[in-house]
Amino acid sequence: MKKDKILWADDEIYLLKPHIMFLQERDFEVITVCSGQDAIDICRQQTFDLIFLDENMPGLSGLQTLSGIKELIPETPVIMITKSEDEGIMNQAIGSKIADYLIKPVNPSQILLSIKKNLYKNRIITETATSGYQQDFIKIGTQINDSFTAEDWKEVYKKLTYWDLELEESQTGMAEILQAQKNEANNLFAKFIRKNYIKWLNNADSRPLLSPDIFKQVIFPTLDKGERLFLIVIDNFRLDQWRTVKDILAEYFTATENLYYSILPTATQYARNAIFSGLMPLQIEKMFPDLWVDEDSEEGKNLNEEPLIRTQIERFRRQFKFSYNKINNLVQGDKFLLNFNDTDNYQLNIVVLNFVDMLSHARTESKIIRELSSSEAAYRSLTRSWFEHSIALDLFRRIADKHCRAILTTDHGTIRVTDAIKVIGDKNTNTNLRYKLGKNLSYNQKEVFEIIHPEKAFLPSPNISTKYIFAQNRNFFSYPNNYNYYVQHFTDTFQHGGISLEEMLVPLITLEPK
Repeated sequence: MKKDKILWADDEIYLLKPHIMFLQERDFEVITVCSGQDAIDICRQQTFDLIFLDENMPGLSGLQTLSGIKELIPETPVIMITKSEDEGIMNQAIGSKIADYLIKPVNPSQILLSIKKNLYKNRIITETATSGYQQDFIKIGTQINDSFTAEDWKEVYKKLTYWDLELEESQTGMAEILQAQKNEANNLFAKFIRKNYIKWLNNADSRPLLSPDIFKQVIFPTLDKGERLFLIVIDNFRLDQWRTVKDILAEYFTATENLYYSILPTATQYARNAIFSGLMPLQIEKMFPDLWVDEDSEEGKNLNEEPLIRTQIERFRRQFKFSYNKINNLVQGDKFLLNFNDTDNYQLNIVVLNFVDMLSHARTESKIIRELSSSEAAYRSLTRSWFEHSIALDLFRRIADKHCRAILTTDHGTIRVTDAIKVIGDKNTNTNLRYKLGKNLSYNQKEVFEIIHPEKAFLPSPNISTKYIFAQNRNFFSYPNNYNYYVQHFTDTFQHGGISLEEMLVPLITLEPK
């Protein structure tokens, strides 16, 4: 097995003999030089896994040597060692992208720790995560089987999401075991939803927080105190995606994480309209027929969000002014930021960001996007990249600059589907792969959650015999006459509309400016 090779540059290298012997005893190959120029010269001839560099040497200084080394081998980690605690030197070294900064005198343990941080960090993290999940595996299994309440399932989902992120780089097989445990959890969660969902809708006082409750229980209480508030809705934004970008916002906000339950279908037309109206879909259709759009209509399904918000504010007799902005592309985003000071005129500013939803759809249709997001981890990575480089981060920075509170949430999540189940419907059946509604649906009752009487679930009925069916776990609907196409085209795509932890348990984040 190849030894890790270390270069150590110090004009007093003879004083470091005990440290070098300590490393050699731990099977490191250590090459020593006494000047910055010698360090640069040897870097032209040999490759090193890591470099220790004294800051204060005659001739070329440590910072000058660092610059020369970075030109030759920019990816090799360099650890600066110095007697000086001068902040200016530290800043210059950090600005030159050193891997670590140690103050003399250093002891062998410090040296070894720095090496491990820079050479073995990923391996140690993976080993630690694997060991931690192995120890937690039985506990999580028990937690899944003992989940009898809505709060229980929130804790299960948080725990599974935690390990999903911890194990995302693991090559040990633990990720596959975790996926099997997530499948088990989703199967039992679907049973829990089938048993309790209709009861929740008919008992507003004892149900968990649902889509129509967001304004009444979360938004209005803040506004009633006279505070200004931004409500940011990122379509299709899951808990794991939130946790992927959480650290980016930590510089500007203190975050309080919560979850709520999206209504069924977990699709924008239903779930987001329920948030903005404070009503279930059937109630919207009856009270505001001009604002409800049927499934078979060619009209856009989410064009009436602003008037629905207004109806809710008026219904609860609130007097505050609000703004509504939907951002679908860069031009709209730039325009909104250009006029951002206009938000000072409103107590509530609502912004809908549609990128993540567009990403999930693009992943289905584009081979390039599918390759870029070939796994859950890659899908999260694309979300983070968008968040860092789009108007989203600029938006949150400006909110923080105005010392305003923000609520970050979404209308529903999404799940990566893997298993096709057959359904037969007439030409008027909707196209969503995770839920179907129609009057002539044929399916295996054991594979779906069916709602034969839509009014009990507060869902509209385009026809007197309309019923709804929902896919569960990682299933998706496929028509028998085009089965192979559906399997090939939609397997491993991200879909929404059905029942799963990922779709129904939705992040609800309160952000307090620092």
